Amino acid sequence: MADSLVIIPTYNEIENIQRMVDTVMALDPPFHVLIVDDGSPDGTSDVVKQAQQHQPDRIHLLERSGKQGLGTAYIAGFRWALERDYALIYEMDCDFSHTPHDLVRLREACMNGADVAVGSRYVTGGKVSNWPLGRILMSYFASVYVNLILWLGVRDSTAGFKCYRSEVLDRIDLNRIQFIGYAFQIEMKYNARRLGFRIVEVPITFVDREFGTSKMSMNIFREAFLGVLQMRFRPIRPNPNAKK
Repeated sequence: MADSLVIIPTYNEIENIQRMVDTVMALDPPFHVLIVDDGSPDGTSDVVKQAQQHQPDRIHLLERSGKQGLGTAYIAGFRWALERDYALIYEMDCDFSHTPHDLVRLREACMNGADVAVGSRYVTGGKVSNWPLGRILMSYFASVYVNLILWLGVRDSTAGFKCYRSEVLDRIDLNRIQFIGYAFQIEMKYNARRLGFRIVEVPITFVDREFGTSKMSMNIFREAFLGVLQMRFRPIRPNPNAKK
């Protein structure tokens, strides 16, 4: 079995899912993929099921009923991966804003000593393509705000393109993860940092989606803004049932 599992949450990604799965399957070294689909009415999961017929050992599908939030999708995927003893567990979007070929670079960072490798827009060599200036500024200054409050030390604190060593996810108490929107990305990094794990940022180019609809909303942004303050004063406790 490959050591790497890529978790991709989906909701109405019919324009992207086939190309995404094909691209990940073509990578070297080989990766497995787990699609966590929240009942997409556009048939996203049907496309995944068709792809599974050709690579049943590498393409996996977890179907859930209705939109339950980004964070809960990833946590369901993390639990699935830990139960199957994957060593490296990745999260990424389905819309090609994260370049699948960069999975190899995130893997290399973790193989070379990182506990968490973050695909970063805001370190030297990283950049954003095709985003309006207002969206770039909102994202950049959100990370500045996070670091002022949490002292996280990660320049792209809201990044959702990451590789975790399995011991990180095993050590984090996933039952205590509170947020389900983009604050989830901050909360996971904050837990990893506070538990003593090494986070390394790998420069990437983030490209705005070509197809489908962005899931970003003001409610998600508000959750992240207020959530950072809650994280600052909420104690971090390791998973009492951690195996490693």
